[in-house]
Amino acid sequence: MTRYQFPEGFFWGAAASGPQTEGSTCKAHRSIWDSWFAEQPERFYQQIGPQSVCETYSKFKDDVKRMKQTGFNSFRTSIQWSRLIDDFETGAPNAEAVQFYHDYFDEMIANGIEPMINLYHFDMPEALQKQYGGFESSYVTELFSRFARTAFELFGHKVKYWITFNEPIVPVEGGYLYDFHYPCKKDGKLAAQVAFNIMLAHAKAVRVYRELELPGEIGVVLNLTPSYTRNDSEADKKAAWYADLLFNRSFLDPLVKHEFPKELCEILAMHDCLPEVTKIDVDLITDSRVDFLGVNYYVPRRVKARECPYELDYFTPEYYFENYIDPEGRFNPYRDNNEIYPQAIYDIASNIRDNYGNIKWYLAEIGIAMDVESEGPVQDDGVIDDMFRIELMEEHLEQLHHAISNGANCFGVHQWTFIDNWSWINSFKRRYGFWRLDLETGERQIKRNAIWFSELAASNGFTLGAFGKGDK
Repeated sequence: MTRYQFPEGFFWGAAASGPQTEGSTCKAHRSIWDSWFAEQPERFYQQIGPQSVCETYSKFKDDVKRMKQTGFNSFRTSIQWSRLIDDFETGAPNAEAVQFYHDYFDEMIANGIEPMINLYHFDMPEALQKQYGGFESSYVTELFSRFARTAFELFGHKVKYWITFNEPIVPVEGGYLYDFHYPCKKDGKLAAQVAFNIMLAHAKAVRVYRELELPGEIGVVLNLTPSYTRNDSEADKKAAWYADLLFNRSFLDPLVKHEFPKELCEILAMHDCLPEVTKIDVDLITDSRVDFLGVNYYVPRRVKARECPYELDYFTPEYYFENYIDPEGRFNPYRDNNEIYPQAIYDIASNIRDNYGNIKWYLAEIGIAMDVESEGPVQDDGVIDDMFRIELMEEHLEQLHHAISNGANCFGVHQWTFIDNWSWINSFKRRYGFWRLDLETGERQIKRNAIWFSELAASNGFTLGAFGKGDK
């Protein structure tokens, strides 16, 4: 059997976020998720909101022990803006939140787990959304920089890896194009403005971090989804080019290559969607430098040239293509029939190597969705059997190892997620965790994936197909 060893010092762990795990205990303010659930609980699967979730606020010590048991040497989560900050205008912190995050990060460090801390994971404070429109307003980018400064000053001497934003395109898509995030608007021009302002907020946070001269690194996490065509026709290739430009390069080029794609600006101008900007702000974005990139990947994007007229009365990227399902594709039978395509990992890595200066990067999220029924009950040995997930993760890691062998500058892998966590309007519809969360009791139950991962991390590699067969 083939053995795959990863570079020395490789990061192994998981990713999560504050709003999806901490619960609402002792929060200083509500976020847009708290208020949206209060206003429209019917939008959320089984009407489960973010109030309790994993209760990390009170259970983090036991959970960190489970992280260590699962083999983690690193873990990404986020600081909630609405928890840490008492006064949004000044950036003054909440004392209880400060103590919680100190204790949480210290517990990780004491157990040999490097905390990688993100500042924004879709959780705009309610007050800033209602008063200013959130990132519709450039003023909120300044408030974000004050929040970032407070976080850096409080925790920057123990946290060595910082992330400004997780998947910054998602609030744009969900909140301003496709109606799956608050504020549920459909406005192409406003979407472009929010995208620009998020990049501006990122750049301001990076500037603050550099000013403080802290002993660490700062980066950003982008969801990069390769676009694959129905066939090799020029029309389909052009459709894929548009999809890549609008979904991937729109953030990747400004934040990593330090330039706004000329073609993107021309498209936005043609649709009357150019955001309002200043040269100072554009220069701040293109002059900022990240130390590393995080990449989230789950499924490929399949596109074809448009065959039906575009009928929406506002601009979305689909003006230039239609989504496509490969009739010969391979699909996950256990959750929404998502396509399984490990080759995309190699393609992403090659793109970063060849077109983005081979910047240091890590696989910040990857996961295989299942539901409770498909994972099955607890087995006689006390473990939940999710071998399907393990087999697919090995296939993806095989592609990543191949990419590293061919020069990709990847330094780690974080799976989504540690414990089954609350996931926005999908609530607990999809399960990804190394540990199952019992929604009735809050109990954590280990899955076979966690045992496999602990062996993977301990040996810094795996033998393809050997787990559970006595040849590890």
